[in-house]
Amino acid sequence: MEERTIKRNSPRAWWLASRPQTLAGAAVPVMMGLALAWRHLAMTGGGMDVVPAVLCVLFAFVMQIDANFVNDYFDWRKGTDDEHRLGPRRACAQGWVSPEAMCRAMVLTTLLACLIGLPLVCYGGVSMIWIGVACVVASFLYTLLLSYVGLGDILVLVFFGIVPVCATFYLQAHTVTKEVFLSSLACGMVIDTLLVVNNYRDRDNDRRTGKRTLVVLIGERATEIFYFALGLMAFHMGLTFFFQHQYFTFFLPTIYLSLHARTYRKMKRIKRGKALNGILAENARNMFFYGLLFSLGVILDQLILS
Repeated sequence: MEERTIKRNSPRAWWLASRPQTLAGAAVPVMMGLALAWRHLAMTGGGMDVVPAVLCVLFAFVMQIDANFVNDYFDWRKGTDDEHRLGPRRACAQGWVSPEAMCRAMVLTTLLACLIGLPLVCYGGVSMIWIGVACVVASFLYTLLLSYVGLGDILVLVFFGIVPVCATFYLQAHTVTKEVFLSSLACGMVIDTLLVVNNYRDRDNDRRTGKRTLVVLIGERATEIFYFALGLMAFHMGLTFFFQHQYFTFFLPTIYLSLHARTYRKMKRIKRGKALNGILAENARNMFFYGLLFSLGVILDQLILS
């Protein structure tokens, strides 16, 4: 179906507004946290608790959709998503979803995420409430402020890396280890590569509209180096597993690193234009592969050790 035939506030319009292609960013941290928790519990004689695991997955997905709705609405209000946009079209800017309906959707998805997350207090204590509040605030703060002053990458590192990986692990194991924290940093770095590509593609339009992303602040060449360095640093976070003789956890992400390097070279070659949307899709695939390969490595190492 062509975009111009989409009916206002139709199911198709809401599907596009939810940006299903971004859900990998929500899935990867929870996947890694659960894999690490399974190994920890297998080593300590414990067992996985299915209920908080399912709630973590649902909370992550709903919060991601909520953040997408927030971003869609407020970028429309600021005029960032105009006719010069190179990336996928946004629902409010295109008229697929009315602003009033998007506001209602933001409220509903925020409330739904809170309802899903609230039972986690039974498994992780009152701290889960504060983590949930921080996630909700961050979903608004990213679009309203941080993405406009070059701090969006820090938010991604924290709320797509440290918080979801460590919280998912904690809800199962009731502790957080050094290895888990380093893995959460690696996860945040890998997912931030998606934001870097997105902002790299939009740098000219962002500069024109006054959106001062990290790419706008440090320039094209430095951003290309930063993009490659994120994947490289994420891979080397796995050295902690290598020194513990957990070789699958370290070496399987080598496949990710080779994919990341190839995407980096293609991004540098394309430089500008809508062709970078293909790089964005490729990067999302790489990101998901990283989470899958890391989690598989964790499971294989534990099966061998046991």
